Amino acid sequence: MRPYRLGNDDLDRRLRQLVSDAVASHEGRAQDEGLIAEMLVSGLKLLRDDTDTGDLKLVNSALKELRYALLIFSRYRDTPKVTMYGSARVTPDDPNYRLAAEFANLMADTHNWMIVTGAGPGIMEAGNKGAGTEYGFGVNIRLPFEADPNPYVHESRLINFKYFFTRKLMFVKESHAFVLFPGGFGTQDETFELLTLVQTGKSDMHPIVLIEAQGTGYWESWLAFVLTLREKGMILPDDFSLFKYTTSVEEACNEILRFYGNYHSQRFVEGKLVLRLKHEPSDELVAELNDEFPDILVRGSIEKIPATPAENNDGDNVDLHRIRMHFDRRHLGRLRQLVDRLNEAAANQEDGAGR
Repeated sequence: MRPYRLGNDDLDRRLRQLVSDAVASHEGRAQDEGLIAEMLVSGLKLLRDDTDTGDLKLVNSALKELRYALLIFSRYRDTPKVTMYGSARVTPDDPNYRLAAEFANLMADTHNWMIVTGAGPGIMEAGNKGAGTEYGFGVNIRLPFEADPNPYVHESRLINFKYFFTRKLMFVKESHAFVLFPGGFGTQDETFELLTLVQTGKSDMHPIVLIEAQGTGYWESWLAFVLTLREKGMILPDDFSLFKYTTSVEEACNEILRFYGNYHSQRFVEGKLVLRLKHEPSDELVAELNDEFPDILVRGSIEKIPATPAENNDGDNVDLHRIRMHFDRRHLGRLRQLVDRLNEAAANQEDGAGR
C-alpha cells in the first residue's frame, strides 16, 4: 500500500521524528507510531487543503471527543457492557421506567454487567438508577434542552458529546449488547442503525433486544410495520433473527447471557470468517452445521481450526476454540442462527455434564 505522507521529504522526516520522540518520552507503543503519524498527516493535509474553519472545528471537536471517550472506556475494557436506549420523556410512574430500572439492576447486581445510557432523563435515568453508581456509564449529548445528565451517573463515567455521530459510535463500539425500550425519533434512529450495522456486517454480531412493559403495545406496532418490509422483499426473512422481542426482564437478560455462553468474538482473516468460541464444537456438530448452512458459504466448508498466524501475531484470543468459513457476508440473519446453534449445543453439553 502506498505510504500516507505529505509528499514533502523534510516535513515527513520531521513528523516521523516527532512521533518517535513522543513515543520514547512516554514509553508509548512503538508499533502504533505509523498510525499516529498518519493522524498528524491528515491534520496537516487539512491545513494544506485550505479547509474551511468551520470544518476544521468539526474535525477537531470530533477527534477530541473520541480521544476522551476512548480513555474513559479503556479503564473498563474487560467488563461486559449493555447499552440501554429509550425515551427521555417517560416518568418514574411509567411501567417502562420501572421495567428499565429492573433490567439494569438485574444485569448489574446479579450478572456484573455495566450499563451504558445516554445519561438523560426517562429510560436513561431508570437505567442508571438501576445500575447504581458503580456500574453505570453516561454518554451525554449537549442539547438546548435535556442537556444536564441525570443524577445517577457518577462523574468519573460521564462523557459529554457535541455531535450525535461520535456519541453513537461509542455506544456501538463499546457495548456487547443492546436493549431498546419504547422511545421517540432518537430511539427509532438507534434501533434501525443497530440493525443496519449488523445486517450489513459493518458491526460484529451482538444481541439486540426490543423490550416493553406488558400491554403497552409499542414494539408490537413496530413489528407489524417491519413485517411489511419482509413481505415486500425489502429485508430477508432471516433478518428477524437479528433481534428478539420480549416483555420479560428475565428473558431479556437470558438472551444476552446465552449469546455469550459460548460465542466470544469474530474476525476476518484472509477473507474468511473466524468465530472464536469458549467451548470446542464436536465433529458431529460441525458436520451438522455444514448440512444446515451451506447457503451462507461462498465455497468450501465450515471447519475447526487452531488460531491463525495473524491472530497469533496479534495475541488475539489465541486460547479460544475456532471455526472458520468462507462466509458470503450477506446472510447475517442466517449467521446469527448458526451462532445460536453453537450456543445451544454448548449449553446442552453443560447441562448434560451437570446431571
